Amino acid sequence: MTKNETNKGKSYKDLHRPAKEFASRDEYLKHELQIMAPKRWKLNLPGRDFNFEIEDTVVAMAVLIGKIVMTAAIVAAFASGFGLEDSFVTENVRFEMIIGGIFVIIFSGLLLPTANVAGCHGPMIPLIPLVVVAGGHPLAFGLMVGLLGLILGGVKGGTKLLEMTGPGVRGGLLIVVGVMGIMGQLTALKGWADQIEMPIAFLAIILVTIISYTILEKYGKRWLAIPLCSFLAIITALILGAPFKFVTEPGIPNLNPAYWWGENSGWMLGLPEYSHFIAVIPFAVLAIAMWPPDFLGHRVFQEANYPTKSKKVLMDVDDTMVISALRQIFGSILGGGNLASSAGTYMIPAGIAKRPIAAGAILGGISWILIAILGLPMDVALWAPVLRVALIVGVFLPLIEAGLQMVKNSRNAQSATLCIMAAIFVNPVFGWSLAMVADNTGLLGDVERAKSLKLKYRTVLPVVTFILTTLAMAAIGLIPGIKAFV
Repeated sequence: MTKNETNKGKSYKDLHRPAKEFASRDEYLKHELQIMAPKRWKLNLPGRDFNFEIEDTVVAMAVLIGKIVMTAAIVAAFASGFGLEDSFVTENVRFEMIIGGIFVIIFSGLLLPTANVAGCHGPMIPLIPLVVVAGGHPLAFGLMVGLLGLILGGVKGGTKLLEMTGPGVRGGLLIVVGVMGIMGQLTALKGWADQIEMPIAFLAIILVTIISYTILEKYGKRWLAIPLCSFLAIITALILGAPFKFVTEPGIPNLNPAYWWGENSGWMLGLPEYSHFIAVIPFAVLAIAMWPPDFLGHRVFQEANYPTKSKKVLMDVDDTMVISALRQIFGSILGGGNLASSAGTYMIPAGIAKRPIAAGAILGGISWILIAILGLPMDVALWAPVLRVALIVGVFLPLIEAGLQMVKNSRNAQSATLCIMAAIFVNPVFGWSLAMVADNTGLLGDVERAKSLKLKYRTVLPVVTFILTTLAMAAIGLIPGIKAFV
């Protein structure tokens, strides 16, 4: 009788063994992933279906930092366009963290642990001012994004896109997103150092980060990168005399949707009209077009780090789309300004730490709510040394490593190179969709793989995806040389 036959029909609780029975911590964590069988749309309970481990606290810390940072950036972009004060941004971010925390605990933690945490849509941040100029309304935009997301997830669009994205394209996408992300964070950190007239702080923080990350890499402890590197960045900055102070006071934000969508309170905009929905259509289409490469990258990273026979705990792309869409709709109706997406600042550290979605999601959701009420820890998470270093070591460096691991031969390298070149020329969405067309039709890359694909995956869906995403980007001026026509 094989091991699989012996374990057949047994629950996680039956198969769980104490960590001390394993030769190493890594073996224990791998075994945990292999014996879990999360239930979709049914109650999953700690102790019965999964356990909490020390690694989950690190993952929760990573998604906490990411949540504060990204939500603040999204809300601030809207607020700047509508002429709202900084106090509005702080209160709306705290409100969003409470909404998101409750949502994450219920869904990714208890009811649908195959769905990644619904985080923030970072790639849309530079486009938010265009939404405002075009006459968009945050509520109309949020509802439209949520509706389109539900449609895509409902027709299993994520699974289809996952099937038709080859390893070379996946690798190229991860690499380019990682490189672009690191460059952006380094530029921002240098800007902070120049602003406080301490350029040496930039050099010192980066050197300390590189050394500490290298040591963690050598000893297989990358899951500690975010807390350790962020802590060392704080110590380094304070030793050099960088200024820091607490400014956010404890409290509970206004929880009344009528306040947030009032004409003389909150957003100061009132409820959206028909014209507002029309204005946001091209931006909503582009927002959803940006979901697949982001979601695929998270799923691929998980696959690259999880052991074999742990398929049941892998993130389901369609479930994640549905949950992100629902999170978007409810959050917008209640008054929040966040744009939802799959949380990379959760999935990537969780993949490195070899932990399932549920446990860290519950701890992360609880931390969001607590920090939103306490207020003061938000100042630490938003301080440049913490913010930039956490994103570099916790998100972008691991993306590059995972991408490089996927480019295993010259054929994959061809597809990856095209994806990278096109992404740099335009953006990652364009690079992904163009490289997918070339790879699946056999114009370059793995010709044998292209021949094995069904017609819809080889030609129809890749071409339609490329056309739709390109038109959406061209409509709002994101294709070089083409003037916006919306």
